[in-house]
Amino acid sequence: MTESAVILRPETNAAASAMTPADLLGMALERGASVEVMTKLMDLRDRWEAGQHRKAFNEAIAEAKARIPTITKNRSGHNNKRYADFAAIASVIDPVISEYGLSYRFRTTQTDRINVTCILSHKAGHSEETTLSGPADTTGSKNAIQAIGSTLTYLQRYTLVQALGLAASDDDDGSGLNKGADAETISEDQTIELRELIEAAEADEPGLKVYFKIGHLKDLRSDKFDQAKAMLTRKIQKKGQA
Repeated sequence: MTESAVILRPETNAAASAMTPADLLGMALERGASVEVMTKLMDLRDRWEAGQHRKAFNEAIAEAKARIPTITKNRSGHNNKRYADFAAIASVIDPVISEYGLSYRFRTTQTDRINVTCILSHKAGHSEETTLSGPADTTGSKNAIQAIGSTLTYLQRYTLVQALGLAASDDDDGSGLNKGADAETISEDQTIELRELIEAAEADEPGLKVYFKIGHLKDLRSDKFDQAKAMLTRKIQKKGQA
């Protein structure tokens, strides 16, 4: 019988079922286990604890979502469609998620695009990240700083909503950011073609929507169709070369 088997052999089946990897590690330490056995047990303990933390995180998310009420749409966007801005969303969800040990923060980087990552964390230690990116919103009469600020707010709101798994299908404030009031949008056939390309490229559709500042694929301006198609085609080609 190996050293690890002797050290880890419980007295009864009941005792075995009640023991955690941390208990086994403590037992091994008391019995003078070798470095090799201790290393394996520490790895087992770390993986077990990570799984427990992830489980606690998922349970907290599920319970918090069940408590989050309908968020009032307090702003008007494209075609006067109503949406909830970041302040409205935060004022509703912050008190609820804090009760379940959840919190969030944002990490931002900028190159030719603005990248926002929402980091959703649980008090037990597990965290998950959701990242979206987009160009500065230069529509209207915004100066350079205002253009960046507009995109930051937009991306923060969308990454937070996605991180929590909240419905955002009616949130259309981004629909008009890159299109004029009379701009022509793509046809139904073009929408279908883009969806097929997205599927073939295994592309991130939410990210594509953010890039073109649209709430729905059908809202893409017709003069942007070739650009979107070319982007997806290149992604498919790169995928085939990998």
